[in-house]
This record gives sequence, C-alpha cells and structure tokens, in this order.
Amino acid sequence: MNLTQLLQEHSAAFVKQAYGLDLPAKDIQIAKTDEKFEGDLTVLVFPLVKITKQKPQDLSRQLGEYLCSQQPNLFTQFNAVAGFCNVSFADACWVDYTLAKLENPAQNLPHNGKTVLVEYSSPNTNKPLHLGHIRNNLLGFSVSNVLKAAGYGVKMVQIINDRGVHICKSMLAWQRFGNGETPQTAEIKGDHLVGKYYVRFETEFQSEYKKWQQTEAAQNLLNAWLSNEKNVLKAQKEIDKDKEKAREKENFNEADFSLEKYFFKEVYKNTYFNEQSELGAACKKMLQDWENQEPNVIALWQQMNGWVYQGFGETYQKLGVNFDKLYYESQTYLKGKELVEQNLAQPETIFYKEEDGSTWIDLTAAKLDKKVVLRGDGTSMYITQDLGTAWQRFQDFDMDAMIYVVGNEQEYHFQVLFEILKRLGFKFSQQCQHLSYGMVNLPTGRMKSREGTVVDADDLISLLIEEVRKESQERSTLSDLSPEAQQAICEKVALAALKFFILKVEPKKTMIFDPSQSIDLQGQTGPYIQNAYVRTRGLGRKAAELQATLANVTIPADYQLHAAEKEVLKVVLQLPQAIQTAAQTYNPAEVANYLYNLARTFHRFYNDVKIVDKEQLAQTKFRLNLAQVVADTLQYAGALLGMEMPEMM
Repeated sequence: MNLTQLLQEHSAAFVKQAYGLDLPAKDIQIAKTDEKFEGDLTVLVFPLVKITKQKPQDLSRQLGEYLCSQQPNLFTQFNAVAGFCNVSFADACWVDYTLAKLENPAQNLPHNGKTVLVEYSSPNTNKPLHLGHIRNNLLGFSVSNVLKAAGYGVKMVQIINDRGVHICKSMLAWQRFGNGETPQTAEIKGDHLVGKYYVRFETEFQSEYKKWQQTEAAQNLLNAWLSNEKNVLKAQKEIDKDKEKAREKENFNEADFSLEKYFFKEVYKNTYFNEQSELGAACKKMLQDWENQEPNVIALWQQMNGWVYQGFGETYQKLGVNFDKLYYESQTYLKGKELVEQNLAQPETIFYKEEDGSTWIDLTAAKLDKKVVLRGDGTSMYITQDLGTAWQRFQDFDMDAMIYVVGNEQEYHFQVLFEILKRLGFKFSQQCQHLSYGMVNLPTGRMKSREGTVVDADDLISLLIEEVRKESQERSTLSDLSPEAQQAICEKVALAALKFFILKVEPKKTMIFDPSQSIDLQGQTGPYIQNAYVRTRGLGRKAAELQATLANVTIPADYQLHAAEKEVLKVVLQLPQAIQTAAQTYNPAEVANYLYNLARTFHRFYNDVKIVDKEQLAQTKFRLNLAQVVADTLQYAGALLGMEMPEMM
C-alpha cells in the first residue's frame, strides 16, 4: 500500500464529489507534516483554492472532514491549518504499508521518458586524482543515481583532458629528466609517476623564472609597474588579505608578501611563460607538434596517457564509480575547431580575427567579455574543445538536459560556453546546466597540484581504511572473522565514511573534510548510519531460534502501533519525497540527511522498545518486519550515495 497515493486518490475523490471537478490524483500535492503539528502526511490545499474558489482554511477543513467521515478505517483524524490539511492514518494502514514494503522494497519512481546526461570526474592526464576529484566523482555518481531513482534515463560520461599545455609540461619534464623511468621501474601507479613530472616541471620553471627576475629586463618591468600608483594600491589590498590569512600558519614569513613577489607571481608569471621562458617555448612547441601529429610526440603522449588511464581506473574502482561513455579532448577539440571555422566562413559570423591571426568572440553584450577561441598559431583553447564536446554529445544522445559537475572556479567558463552555443544557434544550449560545487579542503588548508601539495585520493582512501582498521581492533568486534573478511568490512566502512561526509554537504558550499570526524560512530557520519543497518542484521540473528514459530504468527488487524514504531515508519515513508527533491535540485545532501534521520530514528526505536520478546510474538514479528523494512531502505538509499552496508562492523 502506497500511503501517499492513497491520500492523493481520496483527496481527488473529495474534489470530484464536492465540486464536480475531475482532477488527476497525481496532481494532488502531498508533503510530510510539519513537526509542529500532529499528522502523518499533509495535503497542500493552496493549489486547489483557485479551481474550487474556496478559502484555504475552509477547504482544508472540508477535505479533512470528508476523509475522516467517509474513510474512518483509513484516516483517523485531521487538523486544518490555513492551506494545509494534516492527516493521520489508521494503524491498520501502517501495518499494511509495512507488509507491502517487505514484499516490494524497490523505491524507484516510474520512468518519466526524459534522458539526462551527467558529466563528472573529467580529470587532466598530467596528475593523479586528488581530494577535489573525489568530491566531483561522488557528486556526479550520486546525482546520476538519484536521477535514475526519480525516473530519468541517465547517461554518465566524462571528458578526459588529455591534451594542452599542462599535458605537455609533464611530457617535457619526463623527456628531459625522466631517464626512461616507468611505473614498473619506479614501483608506483602510472598517474602518480606522471604527476611527479608535472611537479618537476614547475620546480624547474620556478628556478628558471627566479634567475630571470634578477636580470635588468625583469627589474625594468617591475619598476615600470611599481610606478603606476593604481597598480600598487590594488596589489597592496590583495597582499594584505593574503597576509592576514597566512599569519596563523607556522611557516608564515613577512618577506613573502612584498610588492616585488606579488608582481612576479600574480602579474607577470603567465606573460613570462608565454614570451620569455625557454621551458614555456618548448611546451608550446610540443603542443604544436602534437596537433601536427609529429610521430615522436604522439608516441610519448600515448605512452604517458596509458600510464595515467591505468592509474585512474584503479582509483575509480576503489570509489565505486563508473561511466557509460568516455570523451577525449584530443578528439573533440577538432569538432570545436570545425564549428568555429564553419561559422567564420559565413557572411554573418559571430567570430572575428585579430592582427596576430587569433580568433575571438565579443560577448560584452551578454556582460561576459571578449573571448579567444583559437590562438594565432591555430591551436585550440579549452572553450573551443568544450564547444565540440557539447555538439558531439547532443548528436550522440539527443538528451533533455546535460549537467556539468565542475567546481565553482569555472562558473564564468560555463557562462561563456552556454552563450557561444546559443549564438551558434544550438537550441540545446538551453538544456545545459552547470552543477557548481565548492572546494574541499583538509583542516590543514588548500591544495596546490603544481607544487606537489595535493591530497592524493589513493592516499586518503588508504588512510581512512587504516584508521577504521585500528578502531576495529580496539573494539575487537571483528576478531572472529578472517583477515580478508575484516579487511572487506573496513573498506566498506571507510569508503562510506568518506562518501557520506562529503555528500551530506550541499554542493555549492566550500567544505573541510576531517578524516577523524568522518569515521566517528556517533553523529552525522557514514558509520553511524551503517551501524543502524548492522543493528537490523543483529536482530535477525538474535531472533533466529524464533523464526520457525514466527512463521505461523499472524499480525492481528487491530494491532496498535507503539509511538516509536510509527515514528520509524513515517521516516521510511518520506524517502520518495527526498529523492524527488534531490533530483530537482541536483543535491545528494537531501538523501544523506534522510539517511541520517532514518538511522537516528531507528537507533532511538532500538533503544526505547523491546523488539524480540518471546511472550509477545505478534509484536515481535511486526517489529522484526519493521527492522527489515528499515534495513532495505538504508541499503537502497545508501546505494544512491555509493555506500555499502556491512553485516557487521
């Protein structure tokens, strides 16, 4: 029995009988009852006011009186509060609902005929996945799961950033300093090896740049910049902000916050890389050679990318995420160039050429700015390859919506992308959405991949597993199991801790991931939720000797629910609404909060009432049934976030 549908059907019958209006039952809006009022579910009467021409309070009262007088075996009482009719179900309804959930624990809503494409992960092949990638992957995977549960067809994809200057940095550093090192000879994952040379490039570049800063040419540029009072005032404000943030750190050094250091780090660094740096010139030459398909460069690129893909695959497997289709920038950038070149050939092109041969688009009318789409040497920009990728995807899937799961530092990029797609005449530009999320840091601060201070995804997962293993050994709860079984449980608990801690935070918020807090058995954590599931399994083991007897026990029609039983069932009932809200807002935190509420309510039930009682067999059977419903619901909702539920912990 679906209690929400039951209330919808009888509410629609009221509208038909009282006002002669045929209203589809599914159009009756139902919500959970506000905790301030008594009731199990609430009919939102406001949408019915216009068509019935009644006052909200009067209509709520009329509906409640109808339900309780016409169906007293289903609805026991109501209270009308303005445009809300709060309704209480008879205990028999809850018993039937529990049995129905036992027989059919599936929670997926009917397919709505719409397809959504979700892009997530989308790493660069010049470094391993880090903590930021973990949040990206977990958000993308869980949003995909939630959309599927809400009735959407979902395609999970990623675009692999396998070309560009940043890729060439790792390649050039390995070529110059690698001495033929491979993942096998170094005995490390391939993505870690390539990331090592990305950091090495930055080290060598900084050394080169530091030497150049002492030259007369560099000092002349610095002095010219310092002579501009506007430049200095603006820079000093930024320096003072950075200095204030850094004072709390142990390695704070006043000398790091001079105008000279600011100029060479924030103002001139990119210009130096593009115009004076030998390493920068070598990188750009390598990128041109790559686009011209120079055999040696292509061979090196394929070799190093192969190392990275193998490493990524291992990390994805640990995280439990997957994809339906992979796109590669090394292929889609050609599509983007084709779009630009085709439009340039048209009389009313949206692009224009500069004297250096570069191609631009003026988006100032959309309050965005002017944007380069092709460099003077003909090589593509990121925006160009994203144009090609979007075009290719809609050709492949013709979906109803495309969601880009990308950090909030790229918000401007996606505004530009969607505006260019719109000006190119693609209607699908209105179907593109950016799921922007905040940065995730450790209590120690932010990460910088070029400086080698990233929080590596593999290392973090290993750390959490080891911490869970230590906790388990102290509690001796798994000592009877084999080492392999203990390890499997520790991995489930550690990964659930990681996933829940990250996904319980709304995507837009910047967050701090605290490893020690995430594995705590108390509070809003993954292990706390898993422990509720473990308790349901323990009840089954505790009642094992009663199973044969209970099989012949019938729960009476007049079974009276304990308040704690009803509270648990009311939370179970709320899952479809949590899924719908999470799908509408692309916010898995709705499901995470639901899981916590269910676990907390079940823990309270577990502690407040006697569940297995040999003297009360009907009660015992119902409460064991209830525990099984909770177990099924925890398992289902947890899987939406990628969490697995262990039998023991």
